[in-house]
Order: sequence, then structure tokens, then C-alpha cells
Amino acid sequence: MDKFNLIIDENQSLYEILKESNIGTHYQLILANNNISELISKSNKDNLDYLILTNKNFFSYDLKKTILIDKPINIKTLLEKINLSISKNKFSTTSNISVGKYSIDLNSRKIYLEGESLKLTEKEIELIMYLNESKIEKKSNEISKFVWGHSDNVETHTVETHIYRLRKKIIDKFNDSLFIISNNNGYKIK
Repeated sequence: MDKFNLIIDENQSLYEILKESNIGTHYQLILANNNISELISKSNKDNLDYLILTNKNFFSYDLKKTILIDKPINIKTLLEKINLSISKNKFSTTSNISVGKYSIDLNSRKIYLEGESLKLTEKEIELIMYLNESKIEKKSNEISKFVWGHSDNVETHTVETHIYRLRKKIIDKFNDSLFIISNNNGYKIK
């Protein structure tokens, strides 16, 4: 989600100030007039992220996507809050990736499937990411070079050992023997 909607809840003055502050060149400013739910639904439907600015402390919006505005409004502080909230949101979004039917949280280094989770090592994450990004099978020496930084002429069973252990963890936790597949061409995430 690269585009961002900044939804201002029934505050024409704040809308005008933010428009003049040039923040509108970075984000889509939207003035909500009793239609926030509709704007949130439209943002979600259009795959646009959003942030709500409101002075109502009895709102029922997603708290992670809402900034409560204090009066008097300090524009510099408000702009800092907006940028911080958007950065946090983008960080959270980019730290969660999909790998087939699984979800991986890069921050906690956990893989999830249907409410179950499994802790992964940093190398296991790197291995999964490398195989997931490739559309074709990868040979052991390619994986060894990319994930572990080994040169082409180093013979090691590091890749095979790590793949064996990762497969075993996935099978034991999720009963999935097809997560990493292998054939004569190498390894691939299914």
C-alpha cells in the first residue's frame, strides 16, 4: 500500500491548515462529514491505507489508525504524530509477508497458519524469503552463497541440514510435508 488517505473527521479548519501545510502533496486529504465508515470501507476496498484525525474521544475506529487531536492544535506536533503513525503503520505492514498459505512476521520471526505459530531462526527466515522470491528451483550452492555468503567452491552440507531441520519443524507443527519441495533442479517453496 503506497498511497495513503488522511481522513479528517468533521474539522474544516484543520483540513484547510493541512492542505496549506503541503502535507496534501504526500497524502490524499479527505474531509469526512459524518461518513467516516464509508470512507474507511472505500479505502480498504481500494487497497489504500488510511489515518483518521479526530477530536472525538468516544470514537469506535481502529486505534492504531487514529490520532486524537488536542486543542489548541499545534500543527508541528500534529505533523510529527501523523508521520510517526504512518511510519509505524508501514513498518507493521512490511514486516508481515505471505508465503503460500502461511504468514510470516519478520519482527517476531514467527510463521503462522490458521492461528498456530512456530518460532523460526533468522537463517530460516532468510532461507524461506530467498526460496519464496524465486520462481524457479534453487541449487544448494546458490542458496549457500546467498543465505550464508559461502563461495561457490566451498562444499558444505549447511543448506541440506537447515532445509531438513526446517522441513521437520513445519511437518511437526503444521503437518505440511510439501512446504519446501525438492527435485533434481533444487529447492523451492510451494
